[in-house]
Amino acid sequence: MYKILLVSGALALSSFATNALADGAVTGAAGGAITGAIVGGPVGAAVGGIAGGVAGAVVDPPPREVVTYVQQQPAPTARVVVQEPIVVGKPLPADVVVTPVPDNPKYAYTVINNQHVIVEPRTHRVVQVIE
Repeated sequence: MYKILLVSGALALSSFATNALADGAVTGAAGGAITGAIVGGPVGAAVGGIAGGVAGAVVDPPPREVVTYVQQQPAPTARVVVQEPIVVGKPLPADVVVTPVPDNPKYAYTVINNQHVIVEPRTHRVVQVIE
C-alpha cells in the first residue's frame, strides 16, 4: 500500500512540471522517485528522487543538428584559452564570449582550448564538448 501511495505522489509531482520547471531536474526527480519507490520502498523513493533530480539537472544533450552546426563552424582567429577544465554541467567563466546557434536559441557555442563547446547562453553552462 505504501508503494502505491508513494508512486502516486511521485506521478502527481511529475504532472506539475511545466516547461519553465522541466529543465530535466523535475522530470529526473519524479522518475528517480518512482524507480526508487518500486525498488526500495519509501527510502528508495527519497534516494531515487534526489539522484534523479541531480542527474536530470546536469545535461540535456543538444539535438544532432546543433552539434553538426557547431562542428562546421571555423575556429575564431583569436584563440580562447581557459586554464580550468571544461566540464559538462559547469558554467564557463563569465568573460568567455559565446555565439548563439541561429536556428536554435536554446544553445550557443564557443571554441575554447581548440575544442568546440556547446553551452546554454543564459547560464553559460556547458552542455557538450566536441572533440
